[in-house]
Amino acid sequence: MSDTMSSHDAASDKSRGVTLALAGILGPFGAHRFYVGKTGTAALMLATIGGLGIWYLYDLITIVGGSFRDADGRLVTRWDPEGSPTPASPSVALEQLDSLRAEVAELAERVDFAERLLAQPAADLSARPTHRP
Repeated sequence: MSDTMSSHDAASDKSRGVTLALAGILGPFGAHRFYVGKTGTAALMLATIGGLGIWYLYDLITIVGGSFRDADGRLVTRWDPEGSPTPASPSVALEQLDSLRAEVAELAERVDFAERLLAQPAADLSARPTHRP
């Protein structure tokens, strides 16, 4: 019994952001329910135009509140499940920080070089003869 409860309480692999966007745009037609795998109720929602708007509003509120469930009964709570950051070790974080510092230093050198180029007098350009066709 604890296995069913733990799988029921697990977070869905579906994105809450995508679910909310689908519900906001195509909610009365059940697009968000098709997305999370609830095809039966999605077809019913499509046929009734979101239960004349009442069912649509209920779903919208449950999605925003974080209590909307997918076809497997798992909560659709994570905004970006595919891009969830994994915790990095301190050594990896320090390596990334050093890499970022090197990139910023290189960018500062390039900006300094560009400023020196732009600060040169424009007399060199006006001394050139112009040819007219």
